[in-house]
Amino acid sequence: MEGALIARDRVGIQDFVLLDETTETAFLSNLKKRFSKDLIYTYVGTLLVSVNPYKKLDMYNRNQMELYMGVNFFELPPHIYALADNAYQTMLAELNNHFILISGESGAGKTEASKKILQYYAVSCPSTALLNTVRDKMLKSNPVLEAFGNAKTLKNDNSSRFGKYMDIQFNSEGDAVGGHILNYLLEKSRVVHQNHGERNFHIFYQLVEGGEDNRLQQLGLERGCEHYNYLTQGDCAIVSSINDKNDWKTVKNALQVIDVDESNINNLFEIVASVLHLGNVQFHSGSKGHATLNNTTALHWVSMLLGVDAQSLHEGLTYRKIEASKDKVLSPFTIDHAIYVRDALAKAIYGRTFTWLVNRINESMENQDSSRKSVIGLLDIYGFEVFSVNSFEQFCINYCNEKLQQLFIQLTLKAEQEEYEAEDIEWEPVQFFNNKIICDLVEERHRGIISLLDEECLRPGDATDLTFLERLEEKMGNHPHFVTHKLADKMTRKTLERGDFRLLHYAGEVTYCVVGFLDKNNDLLYRNIKDLLRQSKNAIVRACFSSMESDSRRRPETVATQFKNSLLKLTEILMAKEAWYIRCLKSNESKQPGQFDEALIRHQVKYLGLMEHLRVRRAGFAYRRKYEIFLKRYKPLCPSTWPHWRGLPADGVEILVQHLGYLPDEYKMGRTKIFIRHPRTLFATEDAYEKCKHELATKLQAKYKGFKAKGDFRKQKQAATKIETCWRGAQARKEREKRAWAVKVIKKFIKGYMTRREAKTTDNSEYLAFVRQNFLNRLKANLPKTVLDKTTWVTAPPVMEETSELLRKLHTRVMVWKYVRGITPQRKAQLQLKYITSCMFKGKKDSYPQSVAQPFLDTRINEQDINMRVLQMIRNEHIKYSVPVIKYDRNGFKPRPRQLILTQTAAYVIDEAKIKQRVLYTSLKGVSVSNLTDSIIVFHITCEDPKQKGDLVIQCDHLFEFLTKLNVIANKQNIIKVIQGSIKIEIQRGKESAVDFSTGSEPMAYKAKNGHLMVVSTRAKAR
Repeated sequence: MEGALIARDRVGIQDFVLLDETTETAFLSNLKKRFSKDLIYTYVGTLLVSVNPYKKLDMYNRNQMELYMGVNFFELPPHIYALADNAYQTMLAELNNHFILISGESGAGKTEASKKILQYYAVSCPSTALLNTVRDKMLKSNPVLEAFGNAKTLKNDNSSRFGKYMDIQFNSEGDAVGGHILNYLLEKSRVVHQNHGERNFHIFYQLVEGGEDNRLQQLGLERGCEHYNYLTQGDCAIVSSINDKNDWKTVKNALQVIDVDESNINNLFEIVASVLHLGNVQFHSGSKGHATLNNTTALHWVSMLLGVDAQSLHEGLTYRKIEASKDKVLSPFTIDHAIYVRDALAKAIYGRTFTWLVNRINESMENQDSSRKSVIGLLDIYGFEVFSVNSFEQFCINYCNEKLQQLFIQLTLKAEQEEYEAEDIEWEPVQFFNNKIICDLVEERHRGIISLLDEECLRPGDATDLTFLERLEEKMGNHPHFVTHKLADKMTRKTLERGDFRLLHYAGEVTYCVVGFLDKNNDLLYRNIKDLLRQSKNAIVRACFSSMESDSRRRPETVATQFKNSLLKLTEILMAKEAWYIRCLKSNESKQPGQFDEALIRHQVKYLGLMEHLRVRRAGFAYRRKYEIFLKRYKPLCPSTWPHWRGLPADGVEILVQHLGYLPDEYKMGRTKIFIRHPRTLFATEDAYEKCKHELATKLQAKYKGFKAKGDFRKQKQAATKIETCWRGAQARKEREKRAWAVKVIKKFIKGYMTRREAKTTDNSEYLAFVRQNFLNRLKANLPKTVLDKTTWVTAPPVMEETSELLRKLHTRVMVWKYVRGITPQRKAQLQLKYITSCMFKGKKDSYPQSVAQPFLDTRINEQDINMRVLQMIRNEHIKYSVPVIKYDRNGFKPRPRQLILTQTAAYVIDEAKIKQRVLYTSLKGVSVSNLTDSIIVFHITCEDPKQKGDLVIQCDHLFEFLTKLNVIANKQNIIKVIQGSIKIEIQRGKESAVDFSTGSEPMAYKAKNGHLMVVSTRAKAR
């Protein structure tokens, strides 16, 4: 706890005892501050307050359990594991008995708290095969008891409708060796009636929804809760937070773990099914107004499942057997009376079966070792209940809470007083509300409410709930904690109905409606039905009704008296044990995470008596600790006690508090503990310690870092010296070995060199291998990169000449293979055209070498650049190639820009939208070009008609590409001639001229004086 005092502003105070103000406002403010940080546990001394967060928190895993094992109660933050472990460790140390009282209203988390404690003991206690069996039975008893004893209410989907006290038995080594359960006041009325929004006990829904088809068939049940009257009154059979099918499997498995054999399991579910069928037994009015049964199907299943005679059961539900001396008379029931008897039978069967089940669990967990055992009891009891309409059940529950509050205050005061006396501290009387007056009002013999209720139940004549109320008004009219409509003043009377009475409990006023008090208290079952059930073929029913009732004709105790007596026995059990408390609170009514309903929690804080408990704990001294613990924590605050105190702890604490300036009335020195009166004194000490802690930490860090650095330096220096010594030795040995090896190698190398031209011998084998390796390495680094590279092959030594030649050929083949593999189809086609060009012009025309590197294109004029009219005229011929050219006129050789188009059959000279000339490939005699660098082409055309145009002279920048394409398209391999000198042309048939070629500085073409076309071209550049 001390470790978290510094965080009190952020997360609140972990122990309410240390609050500056013990007001309800301060209490709620601290609770809310912690709840907002998901800190659901807070202490009031050793009492644990738990607020239900309505969400899963990662604080119940095995690591958390191990963290709290064997740790001082206040050393770690508040937790249910801390309380469970402290009770366990105290039991082992003092060899005495303890109990943990878990209380709170429905939905506050009591059942979950008891589960967490059981799970903690299952993990923390020593483990053996036998002990694991006992633990399994303890843990598995929970789902069984929850199935048969829990139900959905308006406030809680898994509300315990009975009180449970479980003793966990431990041997001297702390092993859990056995257990025993006591149950109190099962809410049997729920079997036959549920309010809207509530359900019957879980087991009914689990059987109907999760039971196997063959089992349901054997039990005469149908799947679906809507078929059964006892399951439909609350109108909420299906609940999203409850999975009845999965829970059915869990319960069946748990029954096997707690040693219920298959036969008894079948008997048990037959009883559950019989209750459902019993609810479907319907009565009708006969001719004389008596109750009769028209449909006996449900009754047949009840008799078969309970193993009793159907006719006798029919008689027991519709007639009362009256014995007068030796005669027996059957008195018929009215419908209302028959329904009462039916419901009484259902409640009796279910209630006694539940008791049998608890006894069966006890037999299963029973400890066989008779040696003395220590126990820790878990009391999971219903909390104080206040509903809009409060009946007999709430009266009993609230009476139970009054008794437990009385016990709670007595044990708390007793523990405080004993601690003060043990420490020789003067006890200061504490002012608190003593609720003995309310307990006496309920339980006092002959005068209490329970006694008057029993008298009214036993009184001959027409006793009713209202006559019982009149008796209460007559006997208790002047009691300060009792009021009715008749006894109240005018203002109070407005809040009371005529059938109500009000009790002023320690937690506040509660108004009870007397309707049903007598019936619920009597809980009678007629003798003829009891006798019938004693003869049942169902072993569990027979055991329940033969063992629990003798043949005596004495009237059995009423429900209230039974409950009072069992509560007195429970009180005696608890008074003999050391007490630990867990108070469970609901954070809100809507079960939503993160919501803190301050009004609701204030109400719970009040009726759980938390402020009373806090006032008792704060009446004298708020804080007390053993001298050793106090001195160990705060000794740095005083130079005399730091760092080591050699004397008695008490003397050290005395010097410490005087140094801190404690006033005499702020503390007391006990025999083993220091008592501090005010929280502010402790907070001031804690704040001083927190400030001092940082200064000490800085000094300690500096000292430690210096010491560690010096130590590390010495170690490093020693290590460096050793490493240097070893390294030098290793290097010297390595160097000597290298030199010896080098001498041998050099000798062998010289001998090999001297005999290198001789045949391979031992002396020259390594040298020759070196020569080969050296050559191969040089060759590897200088391999030719292309097939055309014939000069870079490394010169081989004589011993490798033959090998070198083989390698050169192989390498050449590899390069050729790689080159061929890398050629694409497009590249291949390009090379094939280049090959044709090479055959025609290589070595013949001067401009050919410059054209080799220039790629050929498919065409030089796109189809969209050709006039549409032209395309229409030659549409029947597929255009293969197009190129722009300069055409020279036949007369005057005037240059004209034209388009030249090659189709499948002819070459076309195009002038914009006109076809100027069409040259059929069949009429083409030849094509001439000069051997110079010009781009003049002469088409020699056959002229049969004098009017026909003669040879065609054009200039084309893409000469080689055009002529190669023409060669391929026209399929005329030998018509292209390279001419030196002049080229004769036939302008018309019978009329000739010529094209003369020469070289000059500038390329040009013009008509010479001799009438020829003169073409001047530049000289070819030397390569």
